[in-house]
Amino acid sequence: MSEPVGERTLRRWAEALAGIARTGLAFSESQYERERFDEVLKIAGDIKHVAELGDGPDSHVEEWYGEVLPGRRGYATPKLAVGAAVMNDKGELLLIQRADSGVWLYPTGYCDIGYSAIEVCVKEVEEETGIQVEPIRLLGILDTLRHGTSRMALYSMLFLCRQTGGELNLHPLECSDAGWFTPDNLPGPIFGLERWGGPVFAALAGEVHPPFYDDLRDPVWRGGQS
Repeated sequence: MSEPVGERTLRRWAEALAGIARTGLAFSESQYERERFDEVLKIAGDIKHVAELGDGPDSHVEEWYGEVLPGRRGYATPKLAVGAAVMNDKGELLLIQRADSGVWLYPTGYCDIGYSAIEVCVKEVEEETGIQVEPIRLLGILDTLRHGTSRMALYSMLFLCRQTGGELNLHPLECSDAGWFTPDNLPGPIFGLERWGGPVFAALAGEVHPPFYDDLRDPVWRGGQS
């Protein structure tokens, strides 16, 4: 007997189906096809409602409909964010306590149009913490939906950075606390540490490894949750 489908997989299925339906609605001019995509979007809303047991399925459908734009602008793709694993000259890691959730994490934020990924990285760190940095290299790419750390389709690129100046001056809407930490002196709770902690602390110790990314599932669609 197969195991019950978990919340993480249901959410992934819902977002994938919703993406297919939104893209179909953006590109199709056939009323028949649009009705079929409309039905797929409603099924995706039912699946996501079962996964999260939050707002009713219609609220998800309305939100997705609001993202439908005609043609290429309406192609549904994951959002993109950057994160910064910032080290100082003592080999300590900069962590912030997010004002919205109270969890600890490295500085992170959505990519802004008109900036390269590393420019967003530098900008976000200084805006959130007052610390000036230079990016050193890409550490890895996280599919946050796959790992259950996001309720939307989101890829996050994590860069190793070095402090070049500044001092802690927290953005009141972004951070409630911040500090420099070693692996044996971490605050809590920390968001997603099991996924990024190993590569980040290895990098802070001077180790150089290829960028990490998620294992390829086999088969891709019906693979496990991790």
